[in-house]
Amino acid sequence: MRGMGAGTLVVVPTYEERESLPGVVERLFLSQPEASLLVVDDSSPDGTGDWVQERAEVDTRVHLLTRPRKSGLAGAYVEGLGWGIRQGFETLVQMDADGSHRPEQVARLVARLDSLDHPDLVIGSRWVRGGEVVGWSGGRELLSRAGNLYIRALLGLGVRDATAGFRAHRAASLAASGILDRVGSTGYGFQVEMTAAALLWGAHVVEVPISFDERLHGTSKLSGEIFWEELRLVTAQGLRRWTRWGSSR
Repeated sequence: MRGMGAGTLVVVPTYEERESLPGVVERLFLSQPEASLLVVDDSSPDGTGDWVQERAEVDTRVHLLTRPRKSGLAGAYVEGLGWGIRQGFETLVQMDADGSHRPEQVARLVARLDSLDHPDLVIGSRWVRGGEVVGWSGGRELLSRAGNLYIRALLGLGVRDATAGFRAHRAASLAASGILDRVGSTGYGFQVEMTAAALLWGAHVVEVPISFDERLHGTSKLSGEIFWEELRLVTAQGLRRWTRWGSSR
């Protein structure tokens, strides 16, 4: 299927990102002028969607999906990635709107996706050699590292940063897997769920080092409720895995 184009679509979910989004968009197009952008906005009261719509009227690379209310990160990505598949884009990139993911590093993920070993999913990783976080406290870094270690141990994933949100998908593989039709989480657990589901399907998943910056504007959407949702999701998946393993012995 071919729609608007067969190139790269960057999918960016937003809720109240009017202050940070314009700078992110400018940096994206300076570094990737041929890319397209889809903003999935949850009817932000600060005018984020209005700004995107105004930009889309003068820039054919920019597109807007407006959802009626704040409905969770997972749903925004499912809708945005699904839209990209239907429009015929070959590469789908996930990226945050707050500047924590450097738009200049989109090219690194896309180049790895196009390499000879033909990966289906490229994860921009903080926790592989060459990856880094900038502006975090030691405690926050330790918590993230420990969380990913817990995920690897419980789910048996050969991925060091399963919670990472900076990713590039081969659209044909994502469509063939049917993973988007089976997403059960609503928040940041979506990243872990997608990683585990891709590996279970048989996808070739690789990681590349990226720099992750503390956001400059606004406040983090990562609440305690979202954290516990992810913990419950991972623990439940892990228990199912170990139960199956024990019964097969």
